[in-house]
Amino acid sequence: MKDDFRVGFVGVGRMGANMARCLKDKGYDVTAVYDLDSQRSRALAEELGCEAAPSPARVAERSNTVITVVTDDETMKRIYAEDWDESLLRYSMERLFINCATVSPQIHVQMERLAKKHGAQSLEACMASSIPQARQGTLYLMCGGTKDAFDRARPLLESLSASLRYIGKAGEAAKVKALVNMVMNSNTAALAEGLGLGAALGLDLTMLREVFAQTGAASRVLETDGEDMQNRAHGCYFSAAHAAKDCGIALRLAKTVGLTPPLATVTFQQYRRLVQIGKGELDKSGIAELTFPGRSSSACTMVTI
Repeated sequence: MKDDFRVGFVGVGRMGANMARCLKDKGYDVTAVYDLDSQRSRALAEELGCEAAPSPARVAERSNTVITVVTDDETMKRIYAEDWDESLLRYSMERLFINCATVSPQIHVQMERLAKKHGAQSLEACMASSIPQARQGTLYLMCGGTKDAFDRARPLLESLSASLRYIGKAGEAAKVKALVNMVMNSNTAALAEGLGLGAALGLDLTMLREVFAQTGAASRVLETDGEDMQNRAHGCYFSAAHAAKDCGIALRLAKTVGLTPPLATVTFQQYRRLVQIGKGELDKSGIAELTFPGRSSSACTMVTI
């Protein structure tokens, strides 16, 4: 099965690079990598013994399967642009494109349509995991697209994941991913407020986290981010800038059905504030910099009751 795949990557940041390393370790032929940061792609190519491609088109030329892990809607549109000779579509015939970025659902629908028009298959494989899981091949993947594309990609995706789920047609997995991140980010903001208020009240935060963990305040975010919030250890696994972007995706989805979710809206505003004050590259736990006393001139204020 591994011999069926010649795998290229477009976008080799924190997640894409570690997915490429994982597949290389598992015996897959990783052919070429491309990133807007050419120094990053050259370093990874040297590490993996593959080509540092000068363009997405070159990745598609060298591969039969291309995994894209890019940052936003506009970048996705660019790498699939019909009017750019160096886009993936230049060598798209019979290719399989697996798109792992968190982008708007309609972008995945558009990319599937473009891929089909140019003789390729496209699948969204949305990730609900972080850097260690990408490196270990234990991602949680939610897939959207045709069942044929999913079945073709499945052996490869099983090598990258501990849990693999087919959600439905193009765009559907991206909707689920948007809601996952909306809830996660809102939980993170709530935890930051709880610990920040605890600090303001003079409570022992280690004790407070232990109590949270054994009561209704327990959460996955408490496990991953609570100690980091307390210790101001915001090394980036999932950036505040990405949290703001993903909150925006969820809010735009809500708008299409006439809803304005209040908690998600406030969470979006908090993460956007972090970006505005130059802290967007902190981990999402960095939202605590806005809620702990004495940490930021942009810290939140409590509503008078």
